Amino acid sequence: MKLPAQVTVVEVGPRDGLQNEPFFLETGLKAELINCLIEAGFKRIEATSFVRPEWIPQLRDAEEVLKLVGRPPGVRLSALVPNLKGYQRAVSSGIAEINMVVSASELHNRKNVNRSIEESLRDFARIAGAARGDGILVRGSVAVSFGCPYQGGVDPGKVIGLASALWDMGCCEVVLADTIGCANPVQVYRVVSAVLEKIPGICLAAHFHDTRGMGLANVLAALQAGVAVFDSSIGGLGGCPYAPGAPGNIATEDLVNMLAAMDVETGIDLTRVIKCADRLQRKGEKRLR
Repeated sequence: MKLPAQVTVVEVGPRDGLQNEPFFLETGLKAELINCLIEAGFKRIEATSFVRPEWIPQLRDAEEVLKLVGRPPGVRLSALVPNLKGYQRAVSSGIAEINMVVSASELHNRKNVNRSIEESLRDFARIAGAARGDGILVRGSVAVSFGCPYQGGVDPGKVIGLASALWDMGCCEVVLADTIGCANPVQVYRVVSAVLEKIPGICLAAHFHDTRGMGLANVLAALQAGVAVFDSSIGGLGGCPYAPGAPGNIATEDLVNMLAAMDVETGIDLTRVIKCADRLQRKGEKRLR
């Protein structure tokens, strides 16, 4: 079996995980979680989102969180930005990387950001240009790459086209996201292989949900196809407010454990990750009482 010697795990729990929780986790606790993850060895963490507070109230304290988070050398904090205003907020907060998301489904894109795919790409091109001038890295994500909650199947050609557009506008990495957890390993291998074949040199990452229990199997398929960067969320938290039936991302603990068992290096201390997850669970349970 052909596997990479090393994999980069991008922790998205502080953003993608917490955005779907039924309560607002206090600012200090969010910062505490991120700092705990840094201590566990994560070099890349999606820390927050600069969207309008009324859209995602759980992350309305983005600026305040980033003020409380340590930024040791070699650690890259990123944030999701939906538009130019969000980008400007991210720049003011000293973020190192932004993540822009466009959907492979017109219906999902309109539900998610209230605009067409064409409008999203036009705005993203402007943001990417500004980011180059500001020295900020840009990560582009293709949501619902393997299936949409509104239209069902997604044409792989659409995914390839959007991945190409994001790569051409200067994204340092393009993420194929199984937003609702409907993908299967054969599908993942075929789509990932097609993207890598059609877009030579692209830096590709994958983002899986475990809705149907196939998250880790899909990771293995993507690994075999040539992906070496994966998103995951501590405790399996997460979901998309605009994607019904997407309860959670693959759990970071499970991903790191599987990779370690296969002798794939991540640089992450699994014991410390579990401690971070336990601490977050205790805080959440206390908050819900």
